[in-house]
Amino acid sequence: YLLYFPRGYDPSRKKGYPLLLFLHGSEERGNNLGLVKGSGPIREIEQGRDLPFIVLAPQCPARNCWDVDALATLLNHVQAQHNVNPDRVYLTGLSMGGRGVWMLANAFPERFAAIAPVCPPVLRNRVAARFKDMPVWVFHGAMDSAVPIQDSVTMVKAIRNAGGNVKFTIYPDADHDAWTPTYSNPELYHWFMEHQLRRKQ
Repeated sequence: YLLYFPRGYDPSRKKGYPLLLFLHGSEERGNNLGLVKGSGPIREIEQGRDLPFIVLAPQCPARNCWDVDALATLLNHVQAQHNVNPDRVYLTGLSMGGRGVWMLANAFPERFAAIAPVCPPVLRNRVAARFKDMPVWVFHGAMDSAVPIQDSVTMVKAIRNAGGNVKFTIYPDADHDAWTPTYSNPELYHWFMEHQLRRKQ
């Protein structure tokens, strides 16, 4: 996995730092971490953008799909090793990684302060009510020829029907690459920072 820290990172800062977990798409699988640097928030960091998060970007093994238990274990490890604010853990991913976002948030809804799946395939075995109290922002290209936009429409409708409040951005002329405009937009990162978990007393 790749791990990035914001400029001026202080391991003893009192409140800890937000953490953004990024899940790449199917083309970046394997054992060459350089592939993960080509898209998403990692590309933004590599091009010089300073994000206010610790950014964690694991690499999925070749011919595999994202495994929620392995991701949860990795998240536990990184949170234990570094100065992470557990109330500000965010989750995003594109294409296969977008489905990974749905899967991980469906399995561990209590862990994430906000999620942003980008051009994600639909999650069949979901419990829409688990997303009800979670801030969700979905992005998809209307002309997507790899993952039909209907996949996101289905998820957004299910969560809204369960009482959730979902933001949904459709790029009218975009094919599968909904990630370039999404991750280059500072508004996404500001939106993440507006949210934190509300712990039950």
